[in-house]
Amino acid sequence: MPFIPHTEEDVREMLESLGLKEKEELFSHIPEKIRLKSPLSLPNPLSEMEIEREIERIASMNKGVMDYISFIGAGSYNHWIPSTVESLLNRGEIFSPYTPYQPEASQGTLTILFEFQTMMCELFNMEVSNASVYDGASALAEACLMALRITKKNEVILSSAIHPEYRRVVRTYLESAGFKVSEVQFKESGETDIEALEKKISDDTAAFAIQNPNFLGIIENIEKIKNLRERVNAMLISCVTEPISLGILKPPGSYKTDIAVGEGKSLGIPLNFGGPYLGIFTSKMEYIRNMPGRIVGETIDIEGKRGFVLTLSTREQHIRRAKATSNICTNHNMCAIAATIYLASVGKEGFKRISEINLKKAHFLAKELSKNGVKLRFSSPFYNEFAVKFKNPQKALEIGIEKGFLIGLPLGRFYPSLEDSILINVTEIHSLEVLSDLAKLLGEIKDV
Repeated sequence: MPFIPHTEEDVREMLESLGLKEKEELFSHIPEKIRLKSPLSLPNPLSEMEIEREIERIASMNKGVMDYISFIGAGSYNHWIPSTVESLLNRGEIFSPYTPYQPEASQGTLTILFEFQTMMCELFNMEVSNASVYDGASALAEACLMALRITKKNEVILSSAIHPEYRRVVRTYLESAGFKVSEVQFKESGETDIEALEKKISDDTAAFAIQNPNFLGIIENIEKIKNLRERVNAMLISCVTEPISLGILKPPGSYKTDIAVGEGKSLGIPLNFGGPYLGIFTSKMEYIRNMPGRIVGETIDIEGKRGFVLTLSTREQHIRRAKATSNICTNHNMCAIAATIYLASVGKEGFKRISEINLKKAHFLAKELSKNGVKLRFSSPFYNEFAVKFKNPQKALEIGIEKGFLIGLPLGRFYPSLEDSILINVTEIHSLEVLSDLAKLLGEIKDV
């Protein structure tokens, strides 16, 4: 938006319309003692060329995954993105539209979103998907609210192995609305304690939620979770923060999940200094009218031609607020389109291959670390993320930065019992040479 300064005539007319004589009278309601008594001490104005140089100087102070070799994951994973994603996203008909309120003018956008929903259903093995929500954390919170609406109960139980920030978002959503949120701890092996979870479930429990692979990188015991779902009268909510894992791991729909949500950042969306993200939301068909956000559906126009429309939009912009399922007021349209292009670009076999590469490279690094005397924190199977123990994690991280590595995420930040551990993530972008170099370095500094 351009800056258009007011002329003296503009100012005079505005003051006259307000019945004022001076501009200072506009601020008469501000107490005198807190008003600025002298002009701000600002530097002299710069030319356009000087401003560009100053911005470049400040920007050069930033360091990120392009300046280091990063092994930080924890819900935000650095994957290879085919050039087709950016190329197609930058097309005017995709880049410019906002919300497809007028289907006759938005068939392209609606068609892609319909494909996105289809892909999410296939990926998660669920019956219905919406056209995306904000991110994985809000998707999980909305799933919990949805379960509470359906069951008309009062409590949701979370595994403590769910992403800590996701759990905080859930608490913010639910506790402020008067609902109860409780947690069950993970075992020494890194898995959710299913036996403790079963004991915790009561008649007031609307749902219990798990993450797979969980925040610690561990693959949860799916058979135990499936058996528990069949025994108790509570809904199962599954969360997937690394959807690339679904190329080889069992999808949520295969183990009796009622609502499956996730983070789509791994699907063709760059890290972008922390945003934007892509919330994936799927469920069984019987719950479709309780889903938040909006759903694109297929129809036939008056000429008998295939077309697409917003079939369901149970959000407060479209229906009376009292009947809205959520205050989510948009989907992450561009991110959903990016994910659709990514999945179409790599294809079914390519997606599976990428998933396998992530698994194999992570296990290669784990073996190399073991050879160099670095101990894994947990004994359970993992996908492409795992925790390792250090005598002084903070010192290890600092040395890593000096050597050009972002080793991982210190887990003591979220779990006091894991103060000696760092969470390391490996994806297809890491070469075997780089993994060997990291293993050698960590072997040298494990006891520092």
